[in-house]
Amino acid sequence: MKRLNKFKYTNSNKRYYTLDYFYKEKFNSKVFKVSLNAGFSCPNIDGKVGFGGCIYCANGSGDFAGDKNEPLEKQFVEVRDKILKKWPKSKYIGYFQANTNTYANVEVLKEKYEAILKMDDVVGLSIATRPDSITDECYDYLEELSKRTYLTVELGLQTIHEKTSKLINRCHDLDCFLECVKNLRKRNINVVVHIINGLPYETKEMMLETVSFLNKLDIQGIKIHMLHILKGTPLALLYQKEKFHVLTKEEYVDIVCDQIEILREDIVINRITGDPNSDELIEPSWLVKKFGVLNEIDKELERRNSYQGYRKTILNYVHNLIDSYIKENDIVVDATIGNGNDTLYLCDTVPSGKVFGFDIQEKAINNTTTLLKEHKKINYELFLESNEKMDVVLKDYLGKVSLVIFNLGYLPNGDKSITTNYKTTIKGIKASLKLIHKRGMILLVIYPGHPAGKLESLKIKEYLEKENLNYQEYHNTDNVIAPYLIEIKKDHF
Repeated sequence: MKRLNKFKYTNSNKRYYTLDYFYKEKFNSKVFKVSLNAGFSCPNIDGKVGFGGCIYCANGSGDFAGDKNEPLEKQFVEVRDKILKKWPKSKYIGYFQANTNTYANVEVLKEKYEAILKMDDVVGLSIATRPDSITDECYDYLEELSKRTYLTVELGLQTIHEKTSKLINRCHDLDCFLECVKNLRKRNINVVVHIINGLPYETKEMMLETVSFLNKLDIQGIKIHMLHILKGTPLALLYQKEKFHVLTKEEYVDIVCDQIEILREDIVINRITGDPNSDELIEPSWLVKKFGVLNEIDKELERRNSYQGYRKTILNYVHNLIDSYIKENDIVVDATIGNGNDTLYLCDTVPSGKVFGFDIQEKAINNTTTLLKEHKKINYELFLESNEKMDVVLKDYLGKVSLVIFNLGYLPNGDKSITTNYKTTIKGIKASLKLIHKRGMILLVIYPGHPAGKLESLKIKEYLEKENLNYQEYHNTDNVIAPYLIEIKKDHF
């Protein structure tokens, strides 16, 4: 029984939280962002904090914004009228995109922002800026504005790594960014953060670290860009001189999918690839086919059977394997039923099959029985017995079981002094090998975060190595004491 729609923020085939979905849920309408050029400068260009701008920037990061010489209202209407032909009932967000859109005194900001808010069917503003370019007076105005309309402030971070930040001439540090996020969220203003993959000399690990860092912050959205090298930029000169590695499409897709798996599920992905002007683009040439990149990301997530937030818990890996291999009429075993959550999942997975559950604690049997009855499950049988005796209790099912799963450690909300023991667990694995058929598998969720669990982890792997059993480990974090998964498949030995 495949559960492809595990991600709750979707009404399409996307496996991540799209901006389109967010807008439809919030405004009950199709919403478009209308890019605008309000003629602002940038403190990184005019000398206030630096000169020349970020090395990749050609036109103030507003490639598809309007003509700054035209009134904002005219820029807005030109875009809106094109949209109206296809989506006549749409609503709009005024997107102040080009350059640094808080880099002026508040009276100037008010004049420009309020002009767009007066336009018909405008439901909010999105303001792109730098974290070093919001004054206290501006914060106060933004707070007042956010109480009248839907307001988002988009902050360019690009990377958390200071060495890279200096190379690309950002001219502000990470502390500046963090202080800005804090100030905005203190005023309940929504924050979207821009990051760039493929910055010169950054590794895949560094790009993933940026997303992991942002996961810990109170942000509401993210924009993921691919670095593009444009003609006439300092980045183009650097590339000509040093020929640093530019990500291939395959590398970019792989990195983005990893980032999506890491990313908190409540963070809205506003953008997932770059959209450069092809006439100005030097590299990468594959980036001009935007929809091709989007399709490849969708296909890779589907191939992995993963989704946004997938790496939040190792149990997502467990469910993925169960969904991929187990059929509706299979016989499966929960070797450590605990409070019954895994047992319930298995009952849902094999509605025409059978689930057998084992535990040595009467509390676990009672908790699981209550849970299964609440969900009206009948395709199960529970045993107050150690899993080391599974092959004896289930002697009529030797070689007929598709899956045995162990969730090791102690009973959640139970007596933590009672934990699984490596000696009985290894006996349980031996019993499982007798039960599973030739295409069956054994899954062990191991928790090395307490002394007994650490010893159990060590001894289980020693046993698997000694018996020359072919197994695979899955980790969703670099934290060495976090739970992880071991998969043993009988057809491996």
